[in-house]
Amino acid sequence: MKEFKYWEDRHKDEKLEEFSSDARGLLWLKTKSIIRKELVEDFTTKNKIILKETALGKQFVELFNLFSNDLAKYSAMLDEYIREKNKEVLVALDTEKLVSELYKLKNFDWGGDYQNSLDKYLVSRYVKVHQSYETLIAKFQTEINAAVQGYVLNSWYNHWSSILIEHIFKSHPSVLPTVGQIKSVDFFIGNVPFDLKVTYLPAEYIKFKRKEKGLPVELTHLKSKAKEAGITFDKEASATDIIYEISEKMNDKNDVFCKGVLKTLKDEKLQILKEVQTNPKILAKWLYENQGEMRFGSENRLFLVLVDTDDFNSSWKLKRNLDLLKPTILKYLDNFKSKKLTDLKVDFTYKGKTGIFTALTDIIFVVK
Repeated sequence: MKEFKYWEDRHKDEKLEEFSSDARGLLWLKTKSIIRKELVEDFTTKNKIILKETALGKQFVELFNLFSNDLAKYSAMLDEYIREKNKEVLVALDTEKLVSELYKLKNFDWGGDYQNSLDKYLVSRYVKVHQSYETLIAKFQTEINAAVQGYVLNSWYNHWSSILIEHIFKSHPSVLPTVGQIKSVDFFIGNVPFDLKVTYLPAEYIKFKRKEKGLPVELTHLKSKAKEAGITFDKEASATDIIYEISEKMNDKNDVFCKGVLKTLKDEKLQILKEVQTNPKILAKWLYENQGEMRFGSENRLFLVLVDTDDFNSSWKLKRNLDLLKPTILKYLDNFKSKKLTDLKVDFTYKGKTGIFTALTDIIFVVK
């Protein structure tokens, strides 16, 4: 019999695949979900359980060992308690008000080229660059305020829209949420632990597939076509801004040539989207292998990929579109029981790390 330490080590190493196929492993994760002082006190009081230990870590071990004596009884007891606590959370959230607040964000602009690390960006770009106090003060008016505001607003939007999306999942009867936060697990679907990742069809993936198909780099292609169309643009701007400027000017020009260029690019993106919808594991594997080094993980992941086919750059708006999100997510959950775990298995490698990683994963596409 695999003891507490075995499952603790597996969780620390983010090797969660085995938890999905072992009742004792699942029990370990569910028990960990309530290991918060107030939750342990509440759970033990309601279920008339008396613990000998007082330290939280030791209570975790004691509870797990107790539960292991009768897996069926205590798993049911835990599930019932977790569902009760989840109902309290679901009732407390004013969904309509939150959605209304999220619709107040009109532009999704991070305000800088940092990768989820505003402090490093500010230090490297301003603190260590400018010796002049006056120059630094001036930067607040022209650059720093915009960077901080963009970071805060986008982070706010991502946080609360993710809460809304998680609540859609947690409202479904086949989903058992975690009560307290557990590293690498947001909820269980049919006893499979998943970490939810909300994302879009990555620009880097589109770039990778274009190269694989022998298509020109989108930026290079647009620059060439802009020249043919007699469209000027700021050559010193970032790649993203150049693509935006040329595309907008072609939209405004709206002649046969410009419409043809934009339609071809859109059709190529739609073809790439169609391919990954047909075989989601291709994209899932790519997402694992191209995740950021600082946030590397090999846990089971359920990817929610949002795509606005009218304007791929506006896909961020779909995170607050509950009318589109809810039916797609609930339909997936309704049908999850028909899935085979072997079909969800993906093996991947990661640059700089040895060995082959294995996880259970799937993708839900929400396409407008």
